[in-house]
Amino acid sequence: MPIRIEAGTGQHIGDRSEQQDRLTIIPSKREPGVVLAVVADGMGGHTGGAMAAQQVVSTAQQIFENYSTKDESPQKLLTNIIHESHLIITLSSYTSEQEPHSTIVAMLLQKDRADWAYVGDSRLYHFRNQPLVQRTIDHSYVEQLFKEGKITAAEKETHPNKNILVHCLGGQNPPLIDFGSTDKLEPNDCFILCSDGLWAYFTDIELGAILSSCAPRVASEQLIALARERGAGHGDNVSLAIIKLSYFEDEKPKPPPPVVKAPLTAAQLTKPKVVVPEPEPEPEKKKGLLGKLFGKK
Repeated sequence: MPIRIEAGTGQHIGDRSEQQDRLTIIPSKREPGVVLAVVADGMGGHTGGAMAAQQVVSTAQQIFENYSTKDESPQKLLTNIIHESHLIITLSSYTSEQEPHSTIVAMLLQKDRADWAYVGDSRLYHFRNQPLVQRTIDHSYVEQLFKEGKITAAEKETHPNKNILVHCLGGQNPPLIDFGSTDKLEPNDCFILCSDGLWAYFTDIELGAILSSCAPRVASEQLIALARERGAGHGDNVSLAIIKLSYFEDEKPKPPPPVVKAPLTAAQLTKPKVVVPEPEPEPEKKKGLLGKLFGKK
Protein backbone atom coordinates (compact mmCIF):
# COMPACT_ATOMS: atom_id res chain seq x y z
CA MET A 1 0.00 0.00 0.00
CA PRO A 2 1.47 3.44 -0.94
CA ILE A 3 2.52 5.91 1.75
CA ARG A 4 0.94 9.33 1.99
CA ILE A 5 2.93 12.46 2.93
CA GLU A 6 1.30 15.01 5.22
CA ALA A 7 3.08 18.28 5.91
CA GLY A 8 2.54 21.42 7.93
CA THR A 9 4.49 24.49 9.04
CA GLY A 10 4.14 27.06 11.77
CA GLN A 11 5.80 30.31 12.84
CA HIS A 12 5.46 32.90 15.58
CA ILE A 13 7.47 36.04 16.21
CA GLY A 14 7.52 35.29 19.93
CA ASP A 15 8.46 38.25 22.11
CA ARG A 16 11.05 39.58 19.67
CA SER A 17 10.74 42.74 17.60
CA GLU A 18 11.41 40.90 14.33
CA GLN A 19 10.93 37.44 12.86
CA GLN A 20 14.42 36.29 11.84
CA ASP A 21 13.52 32.65 11.13
CA ARG A 22 12.68 31.38 7.68
CA LEU A 23 11.35 28.00 6.54
CA THR A 24 10.03 26.18 3.53
CA ILE A 25 8.74 22.79 2.35
CA ILE A 26 9.21 22.28 -1.39
CA PRO A 27 7.77 19.35 -3.39
CA SER A 28 9.82 18.38 -6.43
CA LYS A 29 8.38 19.39 -9.79
CA ARG A 30 10.30 16.57 -11.45
CA GLU A 31 9.76 13.59 -9.19
CA PRO A 32 6.58 12.88 -7.21
CA GLY A 33 7.22 11.95 -3.61
CA VAL A 34 10.50 13.90 -3.36
CA VAL A 35 10.35 16.80 -0.88
CA LEU A 36 12.87 19.26 0.53
CA ALA A 37 12.29 20.90 3.93
CA VAL A 38 14.47 23.72 5.32
CA VAL A 39 14.50 25.74 8.55
CA ALA A 40 16.96 28.62 9.07
CA ASP A 41 17.39 30.71 12.22
CA GLY A 42 19.01 34.06 11.40
CA MET A 43 21.36 36.00 13.67
CA GLY A 44 23.08 39.33 13.30
CA GLY A 45 21.15 42.22 14.79
CA HIS A 46 18.65 44.54 13.13
CA THR A 47 17.73 42.99 9.77
CA GLY A 48 20.97 41.04 9.36
CA GLY A 49 19.58 37.79 10.76
CA ALA A 50 16.43 37.91 8.68
CA MET A 51 18.47 38.59 5.54
CA ALA A 52 20.80 35.64 6.24
CA ALA A 53 17.94 33.21 6.88
CA GLN A 54 16.16 34.37 3.72
CA GLN A 55 19.33 33.76 1.72
CA VAL A 56 19.37 30.16 2.99
CA VAL A 57 15.77 29.49 1.93
CA SER A 58 16.14 31.25 -1.44
CA THR A 59 19.34 29.35 -2.21
CA ALA A 60 17.73 26.02 -1.30
CA GLN A 61 14.77 26.73 -3.58
CA GLN A 62 16.98 27.64 -6.54
CA ILE A 63 19.27 24.62 -6.23
CA PHE A 64 16.46 22.13 -5.59
CA GLU A 65 14.55 23.31 -8.66
CA ASN A 66 17.03 21.50 -10.92
CA TYR A 67 17.70 18.54 -8.64
CA SER A 68 17.23 14.96 -9.83
CA THR A 69 17.75 11.89 -7.66
CA LYS A 70 19.15 10.09 -10.71
CA ASP A 71 21.94 12.62 -11.27
CA GLU A 72 22.97 13.68 -7.77
CA SER A 73 23.15 12.13 -4.31
CA PRO A 74 21.17 13.60 -1.42
CA GLN A 75 24.38 14.42 0.46
CA LYS A 76 25.73 16.36 -2.49
CA LEU A 77 22.50 18.35 -2.83
CA LEU A 78 22.49 19.27 0.87
CA THR A 79 26.19 20.12 0.81
CA ASN A 80 25.73 22.42 -2.18
CA ILE A 81 22.84 24.23 -0.49
CA ILE A 82 24.84 24.82 2.69
CA HIS A 83 28.08 25.91 1.01
CA GLU A 84 26.29 28.18 -1.45
CA SER A 85 24.24 29.75 1.36
CA HIS A 86 27.38 30.31 3.44
CA LEU A 87 29.13 32.01 0.51
CA ILE A 88 26.23 34.36 -0.24
CA ILE A 89 25.80 35.34 3.42
CA THR A 90 29.53 35.97 3.78
CA LEU A 91 29.63 38.16 0.67
CA SER A 92 26.59 40.14 1.82
CA SER A 93 28.38 41.06 5.05
CA TYR A 94 30.98 42.98 3.01
CA THR A 95 28.33 45.19 1.44
CA SER A 96 26.38 46.00 4.61
CA GLU A 97 27.05 47.17 8.12
CA GLN A 98 25.51 44.06 9.58
CA GLU A 99 27.08 40.73 10.48
CA PRO A 100 24.56 38.26 9.12
CA HIS A 101 24.71 34.64 10.27
CA SER A 102 22.26 31.76 10.17
CA THR A 103 21.74 28.18 11.21
CA ILE A 104 20.32 25.62 8.81
CA VAL A 105 18.69 22.23 9.04
CA ALA A 106 17.56 20.67 5.76
CA MET A 107 16.01 17.31 4.91
CA LEU A 108 15.49 15.58 1.58
CA LEU A 109 12.65 13.05 1.63
CA GLN A 110 12.41 10.39 -1.07
CA LYS A 111 10.09 7.43 -1.51
CA ASP A 112 12.33 5.03 0.38
CA ARG A 113 14.64 7.18 2.54
CA ALA A 114 15.30 10.51 4.19
CA ASP A 115 18.61 12.40 4.39
CA TRP A 116 19.42 15.55 6.32
CA ALA A 117 22.24 17.97 7.07
CA TYR A 118 22.61 20.83 9.52
CA VAL A 119 24.86 23.57 10.87
CA GLY A 120 24.13 25.27 14.19
CA ASP A 121 21.39 24.47 16.70
CA SER A 122 18.28 24.21 14.56
CA ARG A 123 17.20 20.62 15.04
CA LEU A 124 15.68 17.66 13.25
CA TYR A 125 13.78 15.00 15.22
CA HIS A 126 12.76 11.64 13.76
CA PHE A 127 9.91 9.88 15.57
CA ARG A 128 8.35 6.52 14.70
CA ASN A 129 4.87 6.46 16.18
CA GLN A 130 5.67 8.15 19.51
CA PRO A 131 9.24 7.01 20.40
CA LEU A 132 12.22 9.07 19.27
CA VAL A 133 14.42 7.32 16.69
CA GLN A 134 17.13 9.98 16.43
CA ARG A 135 17.76 13.72 16.49
CA THR A 136 20.54 16.10 15.56
CA ILE A 137 23.16 17.23 18.12
CA ASP A 138 23.60 21.01 18.42
CA HIS A 139 26.75 22.77 17.29
CA SER A 140 26.80 24.77 20.52
CA TYR A 141 29.35 25.63 23.16
CA VAL A 142 27.50 23.78 25.93
CA GLU A 143 27.15 20.66 23.77
CA GLN A 144 30.90 20.74 23.20
CA LEU A 145 31.51 21.03 26.94
CA PHE A 146 29.15 18.11 27.52
CA LYS A 147 30.95 15.93 24.95
CA GLU A 148 34.24 16.70 26.70
CA GLY A 149 32.74 15.66 30.04
CA LYS A 150 33.10 19.12 31.59
CA ILE A 151 29.40 19.59 32.37
CA THR A 152 26.42 17.32 32.95
CA ALA A 153 23.23 17.11 30.90
CA ALA A 154 21.39 19.05 33.61
CA GLU A 155 24.02 21.78 33.61
CA LYS A 156 23.55 22.32 29.88
CA GLU A 157 20.05 23.66 30.51
CA THR A 158 21.18 26.37 32.94
CA HIS A 159 24.61 27.23 31.54
CA PRO A 160 25.02 31.01 30.95
CA ASN A 161 26.55 30.41 27.49
CA LYS A 162 24.03 27.85 26.23
CA ASN A 163 23.07 30.08 23.28
CA ILE A 164 26.60 30.39 21.89
CA LEU A 165 27.20 28.47 18.66
CA VAL A 166 30.52 27.04 17.56
CA HIS A 167 29.42 26.60 13.92
CA CYS A 168 27.04 28.61 11.73
CA LEU A 169 26.66 30.00 8.22
CA GLY A 170 28.33 33.33 7.49
CA GLY A 171 31.24 32.90 9.91
CA GLN A 172 34.93 33.34 9.16
CA ASN A 173 35.51 29.61 8.78
CA PRO A 174 33.77 27.23 6.36
CA PRO A 175 30.80 25.58 8.08
CA LEU A 176 31.19 22.15 9.63
CA ILE A 177 28.32 20.05 8.29
CA ASP A 178 26.86 17.04 10.07
CA PHE A 179 24.71 14.53 8.20
CA GLY A 180 22.08 11.98 9.12
CA SER A 181 19.77 9.58 7.31
CA THR A 182 17.33 6.74 7.54
CA ASP A 183 17.20 4.21 4.70
CA LYS A 184 13.87 2.70 5.61
CA LEU A 185 10.70 4.75 5.85
CA GLU A 186 7.57 3.40 7.51
CA PRO A 187 4.04 4.64 8.06
CA ASN A 188 3.84 6.70 11.26
CA ASP A 189 7.35 8.07 10.71
CA CYS A 190 7.35 11.76 11.58
CA PHE A 191 10.04 14.39 11.08
CA ILE A 192 10.07 17.83 12.66
CA LEU A 193 12.61 20.53 11.79
CA CYS A 194 12.59 23.45 14.20
CA SER A 195 14.47 26.43 15.62
CA ASP A 196 15.57 26.69 19.24
CA GLY A 197 12.58 28.92 19.92
CA LEU A 198 10.52 25.72 19.86
CA TRP A 199 12.67 22.84 21.10
CA ALA A 200 13.89 24.79 24.13
CA TYR A 201 10.49 24.30 25.77
CA PHE A 202 9.88 20.59 25.17
CA THR A 203 11.26 17.21 26.13
CA ASP A 204 11.61 14.52 23.48
CA ILE A 205 8.73 12.62 25.05
CA GLU A 206 6.41 15.63 24.88
CA LEU A 207 7.20 16.26 21.23
CA GLY A 208 6.64 12.61 20.32
CA ALA A 209 3.31 12.49 22.14
CA ILE A 210 1.90 15.56 20.36
CA LEU A 211 3.20 14.64 16.91
CA SER A 212 1.89 11.07 17.10
CA SER A 213 -1.61 12.11 18.15
CA CYS A 214 -2.26 15.02 15.77
CA ALA A 215 -2.13 15.92 12.11
CA PRO A 216 0.79 18.23 11.23
CA ARG A 217 -1.32 21.40 11.10
CA VAL A 218 -2.96 20.73 14.46
CA ALA A 219 0.36 19.67 16.01
CA SER A 220 2.06 22.88 14.87
CA GLU A 221 -0.71 24.97 16.42
CA GLN A 222 -0.50 23.11 19.72
CA LEU A 223 3.30 23.27 19.88
CA ILE A 224 3.41 27.00 19.18
CA ALA A 225 0.71 27.68 21.77
CA LEU A 226 2.60 25.71 24.42
CA ALA A 227 5.92 27.34 23.52
CA ARG A 228 4.34 30.77 23.89
CA GLU A 229 2.85 29.83 27.25
CA ARG A 230 6.11 28.41 28.56
CA GLY A 231 8.11 31.36 27.21
CA ALA A 232 6.18 33.55 29.66
CA GLY A 233 6.88 36.80 27.84
CA HIS A 234 10.51 36.00 26.95
CA GLY A 235 10.03 33.65 24.00
CA ASP A 236 12.25 33.60 20.93
CA ASN A 237 11.10 33.34 17.31
CA VAL A 238 9.39 29.99 16.77
CA SER A 239 9.56 28.05 13.50
CA LEU A 240 8.78 24.43 12.67
CA ALA A 241 8.17 22.19 9.68
CA ILE A 242 6.49 18.81 10.15
CA ILE A 243 6.43 15.92 7.67
CA LYS A 244 4.42 12.85 8.62
CA LEU A 245 3.99 9.58 6.74
CA SER A 246 0.88 7.38 6.78
CA TYR A 247 -0.92 4.77 4.72
CA PHE A 248 -3.57 5.86 2.24
CA GLU A 249 -6.98 5.00 3.63
CA ASP A 250 -9.06 2.44 1.72
CA GLU A 251 -11.27 4.26 -0.76
CA LYS A 252 -13.92 1.51 -0.88
CA PRO A 253 -17.45 2.74 -0.03
CA LYS A 254 -18.29 2.15 3.58
CA PRO A 255 -21.54 0.38 4.53
CA PRO A 256 -24.30 2.65 5.84
CA PRO A 257 -24.42 2.94 9.61
CA PRO A 258 -26.93 0.70 11.39
CA VAL A 259 -30.36 2.19 12.09
CA VAL A 260 -30.75 2.73 15.80
CA LYS A 261 -34.31 2.99 17.02
CA ALA A 262 -35.02 5.63 19.57
CA PRO A 263 -35.81 4.23 23.03
CA LEU A 264 -39.39 4.35 24.21
CA THR A 265 -40.34 7.26 26.43
CA ALA A 266 -41.86 6.83 29.88
CA ALA A 267 -45.25 7.85 28.53
CA GLN A 268 -45.03 5.21 25.84
CA LEU A 269 -44.07 2.58 28.38
CA THR A 270 -47.02 3.39 30.70
CA LYS A 271 -49.65 4.04 28.02
CA PRO A 272 -52.31 1.27 28.13
CA LYS A 273 -52.52 -0.89 25.10
CA VAL A 274 -55.90 -0.80 23.35
CA VAL A 275 -57.03 -4.22 22.15
CA VAL A 276 -59.62 -4.25 19.37
CA PRO A 277 -61.66 -7.47 19.50
CA GLU A 278 -61.85 -9.46 16.32
CA PRO A 279 -65.36 -9.87 14.79
CA GLU A 280 -67.07 -13.15 15.62
CA PRO A 281 -67.67 -15.48 12.63
CA GLU A 282 -71.25 -15.74 11.36
CA PRO A 283 -73.05 -18.96 12.36
CA GLU A 284 -73.18 -21.52 9.59
CA LYS A 285 -76.64 -22.09 8.14
CA LYS A 286 -78.07 -25.61 8.41
CA LYS A 287 -78.43 -27.48 5.14
CA GLY A 288 -81.72 -29.18 4.17
CA LEU A 289 -82.09 -32.76 3.04
CA LEU A 290 -81.43 -31.94 -0.61
CA GLY A 291 -78.41 -29.99 0.38
CA LYS A 292 -77.05 -32.86 2.28
CA LEU A 293 -77.56 -35.15 -0.71
CA PHE A 294 -76.51 -32.81 -3.53
CA GLY A 295 -74.40 -30.20 -1.72
CA LYS A 296 -77.05 -27.49 -2.07
CA LYS A 297 -78.43 -25.17 0.56
